[in-house]
Amino acid sequence: MALYLILGATGILLLYFFATYNSFIRLRNSVQEGFATMDVYLKKRWDLLPNLLEIVKGYMRHESDVLKSIVELRNLSYDKISQSDKMEMNDKLATGIARLMAVAENHPDLKASKNFSDLSLQLSKAEEDIAHARKYYNAVVKRLNTQVEMFPSNLVAKMFGFKQFPLFEAKDSERENIQVQLP
Repeated sequence: MALYLILGATGILLLYFFATYNSFIRLRNSVQEGFATMDVYLKKRWDLLPNLLEIVKGYMRHESDVLKSIVELRNLSYDKISQSDKMEMNDKLATGIARLMAVAENHPDLKASKNFSDLSLQLSKAEEDIAHARKYYNAVVKRLNTQVEMFPSNLVAKMFGFKQFPLFEAKDSERENIQVQLP
């Protein structure tokens, strides 16, 4: 009788162990899928920027600091940027783009430009897609991180090296209202 209890308990532990391991695999794959989806939209925005910057350059010679910071970021090779650097780069680009759009609002000729208008709409759509992808990514990261931390699944996580992933959070600079002052 004791042998059956030991075998039963061992069987239950093994089932829990396998189910937990598989759950970690599923969550890790969801996190990777979430980042890959968001990465597509980040790359789309990345590719829109040179066209937008060329149009804006002619109208905003005196806003060279805004243009310079975005151009410097954009000149990096996107495919060679690590996942964590892409998250940091996104924060810097988001701030620069917001400043650029705020400055553009004060230039009636630029706002009236069809090319600028079209690119602005595409950029707005890309920003919306990034926001949705970011939301999904953060949801699956939260689920994975919770499972990595909670007992007893944290024991399986430690055994197989499952780690927490960083959330994609808004930086303080993204939360600030951008002030534009023209000379």
